[in-house]
Amino acid sequence: MAILSFTSSELDAGKASLPGLGKVLKIQTEEKTGFLKKILYVGIPITAITLTELLIFGGRLREASIAYTLLLLLFSYSIAVITKPEIRKIYQAFLLLTIFRLVNFSMPVFLEKNLYSFVFIYAPLAIPITLATTHQKVRYERKRDTLKRIWIYLPLSVLAGLAFGQVEYTLIGTREFIPDLSATNLLILIIIMVFIVGLIEELIFRSILQTSLEEFLGPAGGIFFSSLLFGIMHSAYGMPYEMAYTFLVGGFLGYLFYRTRSLPLVVMIHGSINVFLFGIIPHTGPVLGLI
Repeated sequence: MAILSFTSSELDAGKASLPGLGKVLKIQTEEKTGFLKKILYVGIPITAITLTELLIFGGRLREASIAYTLLLLLFSYSIAVITKPEIRKIYQAFLLLTIFRLVNFSMPVFLEKNLYSFVFIYAPLAIPITLATTHQKVRYERKRDTLKRIWIYLPLSVLAGLAFGQVEYTLIGTREFIPDLSATNLLILIIIMVFIVGLIEELIFRSILQTSLEEFLGPAGGIFFSSLLFGIMHSAYGMPYEMAYTFLVGGFLGYLFYRTRSLPLVVMIHGSINVFLFGIIPHTGPVLGLI
């Protein structure tokens, strides 16, 4: 909405009354105040999460776990006392991020990180995510529209997964999580990476976090800040370029979700990236061993 403004010549000519000018200035002041409040409501929690992730980046896991525990308490208290529904939705999303990290920290240290460890980390998040999505009433693409477009979504997901997975493998050089590329191992890898890891992360970052931020800050703000947190929360790799890269991938997924509202599409792309990154490319070599 355009804000009315008066030039000095209009004021001199008496075309704008002082009460009218006062009303305009009041509106402008209220809009500036509202914008600053939005920045504070969103900026402070994001800064807190970022600083905590930097502790993980620096290998200070003990301090990071304490910080996330405090954030869990603060977000829980904020949800209980804040009355504005749009802000409560955002803080619910932030709360899910803290739960995700604390569940990650709580895994027994004697468990070697393998394919099945993802199940123990991600599966417990299904309950709080279900509660959050039910409360937030996220709008998705209609099922019949998804079925109509699945012949486009599937090849797009595989091609995007190959491209993004290849670049990420070049950056971080992951090891394989399956012993070979047998049909059974590939099926298990696909189930875990698409229907557990990809689904849970996309529900958190795109479905819940991005949607709630879009309602509060607009589409651009929602996509940017959800992608920023998506990148920052890859700090455990200890590589700044990995965080920057996943921020860009998050932006791509966020834009697709905004345009299509298709959760299956972004889940399949996310899962395909992980399938190539942790299974296929480590066995075949770069570019699937074609060069």
